[in-house]
Amino acid sequence: MATQDPTPKSSADPTAPTSPMRPLPSLIFASRWLQLPLYLGLIAAQAVYVWLFLVELWHLIGAAFGSQADLQALVHNIGYTPEGPLTGLNETIIMLVVLALIDVVMISNLLIMVIVGGYETFVSRLGLDSHPDQPEWLDHVNASVLKVKLALSIIGISSIHLLKTFINAGNSDIKVLMWQTIIHLVFLLSALGIAYTDKLVHSSHQAHH
Repeated sequence: MATQDPTPKSSADPTAPTSPMRPLPSLIFASRWLQLPLYLGLIAAQAVYVWLFLVELWHLIGAAFGSQADLQALVHNIGYTPEGPLTGLNETIIMLVVLALIDVVMISNLLIMVIVGGYETFVSRLGLDSHPDQPEWLDHVNASVLKVKLALSIIGISSIHLLKTFINAGNSDIKVLMWQTIIHLVFLLSALGIAYTDKLVHSSHQAHH
């Protein structure tokens, strides 16, 4: 009586020879490279954000050393309207400028997450397994995890914008304050809904396995 090999043969064996793809599936699969210009465009957008950050930082340093031109540029950029003559930096201007810089950093982090995570998930592997600077979150990134992380990043950016509006509330219309608060709450509820849906899908997937 012949003995049966107890070790099941996996259909996903990486050493097994693979048959060539048919032309149409090959074309469809190769179409993922059409996203490459999009990610390159996001890299260019991040370079613009880096330039904007450096310009704002330069104006802040210049205003700290008494430059009226830099001070006026800061006031114009943050939309601040002083109640009286403005002779130098005050706490409100510094706080608004710092929040604007943090806002740029958070948007830059969001761009990195989309560029790196999106390329790894939808285009091609980056091959960073042995790289010492590999982001920790990239080990378990997929479309679902990336969606949740993006939602949380958007909430953080919205929080910064809302805080800037509250600090500069004297120069903002009450309707602007109201709608920014409502939109922030909608972002928060949306992120909670996305996270809860992802948890349900993950739990269902584990139950089937």
